[in-house]
Amino acid sequence: MTQEPIGELLAAAVGAALPVLRGVRDDQLDRPTPCAEYDVRDLLNHLFHVIVEFQALAAKKDADFSRTPDRIGEYGAQWPDRFAEEAARLAEAWAAPGAEDGLSGGMKLPARTVGGMVLLDLTVHGWDVARATGQAYAPAAGCVAELRSLVAQMAPTAREMNVFGAPVPVPPGASDLETLLAETGRDPHWAVG
Repeated sequence: MTQEPIGELLAAAVGAALPVLRGVRDDQLDRPTPCAEYDVRDLLNHLFHVIVEFQALAAKKDADFSRTPDRIGEYGAQWPDRFAEEAARLAEAWAAPGAEDGLSGGMKLPARTVGGMVLLDLTVHGWDVARATGQAYAPAAGCVAELRSLVAQMAPTAREMNVFGAPVPVPPGASDLETLLAETGRDPHWAVG
């Protein structure tokens, strides 16, 4: 079975996440999210930082995750447009010839795995923001199946590094998205308040 190119999956994930991000109101930025350590503003800044730094990783350059800039504060009302521009650059960077080949940047992981990591962030954090702000969210077609495989492979290490929480049990008949969320330590039925 041929894998769909990461650049195409990222473009689709961006398309699914952007309407949610554009729907965030200023009065929702302090709301909690399913990521206990992040409120909406912090999560948006994290996601913004990830999509910028993973452009460098696509080009086999090092990324800097030592601090997360406050791009929401810096760009003000223009942040959704700036995010959309950077997200388009991200998809283009991962669609470039050779982006999925070899090892990626300082992470020294297979490039496709690294591309999958940013796909996971866009998909899962898109859901996080939607939940925190009361919006509907549907992941892009093809992304969840790709990510289930990635999460199964990376989960033990991600839990050791506190990137994922302990898996949450899901009932029989849970959707693929609900199962993916649970595997990353999220309660698929999380709600504000």
